[in-house]
Amino acid sequence: MLYAGLDLSRKRLDFHLLDIGGATVEIGAAPPDADGLHTLTSRLERHREPIRAAIESMNGARFVHDRLELAGWQVEIADAQKVKGLAPLACKTDRIDAWVLAELARRDLVPAIWLPDPRVRAERERARWRLHLVRHRSSLKQRVHAVLLTHGKPCPVSDLFGVRGRRLLASLGLPEPWQGTIEASLRLIDELDREIGECERELRRLGADHRYVPLLCTVPGISWVLAYTIAAELGDITRFPTPRKLAGYTGLCPPRLPIRPARPARPARETGTSLPSLGARRGRHPRLHGAGLSRPLPADESSHRQAARRQGRADRPRPPAVRSDLAHAHPKPTLRSQRRHRPPGRLTVLKEMRHRSELQSSLVLPPGGDREMSPARHPRPQRPP
Repeated sequence: MLYAGLDLSRKRLDFHLLDIGGATVEIGAAPPDADGLHTLTSRLERHREPIRAAIESMNGARFVHDRLELAGWQVEIADAQKVKGLAPLACKTDRIDAWVLAELARRDLVPAIWLPDPRVRAERERARWRLHLVRHRSSLKQRVHAVLLTHGKPCPVSDLFGVRGRRLLASLGLPEPWQGTIEASLRLIDELDREIGECERELRRLGADHRYVPLLCTVPGISWVLAYTIAAELGDITRFPTPRKLAGYTGLCPPRLPIRPARPARPARETGTSLPSLGARRGRHPRLHGAGLSRPLPADESSHRQAARRQGRADRPRPPAVRSDLAHAHPKPTLRSQRRHRPPGRLTVLKEMRHRSELQSSLVLPPGGDREMSPARHPRPQRPP
């Protein structure tokens, strides 16, 4: 048996063919239309072996699946998100994706999705088309309400698109082009009402023979239109092993989130002063200078200890910074010069030291100069111990 990985795009279908040992048999591409798929199947018939293929779930994959199934292939449609989790790649191209799908098919690891039959597809299309028309009608009605609010016209009726509401809209006399917008919106709403009515009549006729619709109509709040939509989206209910899986598919059951365990409470120390929850800054309140504290606060430490706290202790090495390879490969530039911040070099440090020494020597004037400006003539008094 041969294993084929298919990667579909708008204008081409890349394929990668592997044998049972994982060796590449053939690599190529074909147009994703009916003639191109027929040419592809005729091209690979010369190997005289059955073919098992895998393609990612996307728009157009169902058409490729049906055409290749008619040609005698065994085709599976894989879940794109699960494929990305099984084989994460730093470099993604169409040919690499096709090879990954072929390798998953060879190892029997394709996360295949459930495929509805043509009858369920037709039911879904009818229900979704009605929902599409309803959304357009709601958007047009909201547009009319927005035009009235723009011109300060309140809506005194409950149904703006009923008999009284239509009379109100006809007597507004808004300036152009807003009056023309309202009239065009009303014409489109009437046309959509007619199309939606025809869809609902067809759904009522087809839903009478559906096996799930009568049972769903017994649920409070579900009428026959919503019941037919739910039944069409579910398809075969036996494909769900548990009720939780069914609720998760409909989106009514949220996924379980990991619960963070609560941190244990700190035991109260027997000796020590109780610190206020809200008060002055740490180190300046008299209650914080008690003798019961086990270690001095930063404000009570000596100057060299405060400097050591800021700069870090030499006998206690810091842990290395955790940076990923991607951070090293793509340094974050600055906003102005688009260059990285680099530490000052040895030459820069030497220049700074030379500048400071020259500045200090310039403050000491030669003999005969201003004695008040010379710090050497007036030594700083020593503090009593």
